[in-house]
Amino acid sequence: MTKNRKEELFNHIRNGNLQGVEGLLQTDPVLLETQDQRGSTPLLLAAYYGHSDIVRSLLNKGAKVDALDGSGNTALMGVCFKGYTGIAETLINAGASVNVKNAMGATCLIYAVTFNRKDMAELLLKNGADVTVKDARGKTAMDHVLEQGITEMQKLLKKY
Repeated sequence: MTKNRKEELFNHIRNGNLQGVEGLLQTDPVLLETQDQRGSTPLLLAAYYGHSDIVRSLLNKGAKVDALDGSGNTALMGVCFKGYTGIAETLINAGASVNVKNAMGATCLIYAVTFNRKDMAELLLKNGADVTVKDARGKTAMDHVLEQGITEMQKLLKKY
């Protein structure tokens, strides 16, 4: 694997070029789990940029669904604060953990509620997100919601 091929892969992902991604992976399958300077894998980057077709392709090729970037974030965490519910469903269906914690102790649910992504929070809760998990500051998802005064999210979390 050359540095140029790695950079080319990440550029194809950023630009949403599924054909380019698949072509590079066909000739150099090791690129599937390569990491950029921030520690992101192709799957993490594709999810972050909202490229659902690339996410599905990478998962079909065997990408590790819970791979971590340099801060301990997973692809699912990235889509939780961005609000890409469809990609979140794809990742969850592929076995992504909804309760993994990053370096700051944040979970997918904490990201979803902090960024007021109600649909995302509902999806996570329906798939077993733990409302009692505390981040590195000792705050649960509800603590974050109460701080921000997000009434609809408070109602949702009280159900769980």
